[in-house]
Amino acid sequence: MSIKILSTGLVAIALSLATGCTPTTPHDDNISEVPPAQSVQTTESPSPSPTASPTTPGQNTPSSSDKEFMTEAAQGGLAEVQLGQLASQRGTSDAVKQYGQRMVQDHTLVNNQLKQLATQKGVTLPTSLDSKNKQVQQSLSKLSGAKFDRQYLNHMLQDHEKDVSAFQTEAEQGQDPEVKAFAAQTLPILQEHLQQVRSLVNPGSSTSTPTPTSTPTTTP
Repeated sequence: MSIKILSTGLVAIALSLATGCTPTTPHDDNISEVPPAQSVQTTESPSPSPTASPTTPGQNTPSSSDKEFMTEAAQGGLAEVQLGQLASQRGTSDAVKQYGQRMVQDHTLVNNQLKQLATQKGVTLPTSLDSKNKQVQQSLSKLSGAKFDRQYLNHMLQDHEKDVSAFQTEAEQGQDPEVKAFAAQTLPILQEHLQQVRSLVNPGSSTSTPTPTSTPTTTP
């Protein structure tokens, strides 16, 4: 009888120990809820650098009309310089010699600016006179005295009328902004050249005939 009582007591103790072990497990669930809020601060990677690059390639692509204007302006500038040198040497009147010297000075500056612009745009400019301007140079080189002065001034008058018209059109309707700016910057110089040569061809046509007053404005 005492053995049965002891066995039943041991079973009861074993059951109470088994049920007493279960409440220890739920404490582990509260610890595992902390780490999931750590992967939020990773948004420092936007880099606005690619937006700055597309501005450069568009600047080096002038239109065909802009290229044609640059080529004709370069050819005209070469002719103005070489014919101006001829006028400063073969001119009879001081006014013609001074006008030729101004053509050399002003158009040398303009030609240098146009060369710099052409290298930026990848445009190849002429470096020698074309056949038309060569013929003009050869015909003028055969003249002397008052005939040379008259022919040179008449050519400068016609040439600068065309130049002013071409530069004005480019300054208003050109597509490349830098080529337009070059035309607009050079236009006042060409207009002064035209006014001066008009006063030399027709002295009574304009009241502002003094040539030395207009010469200081050589810097564009």
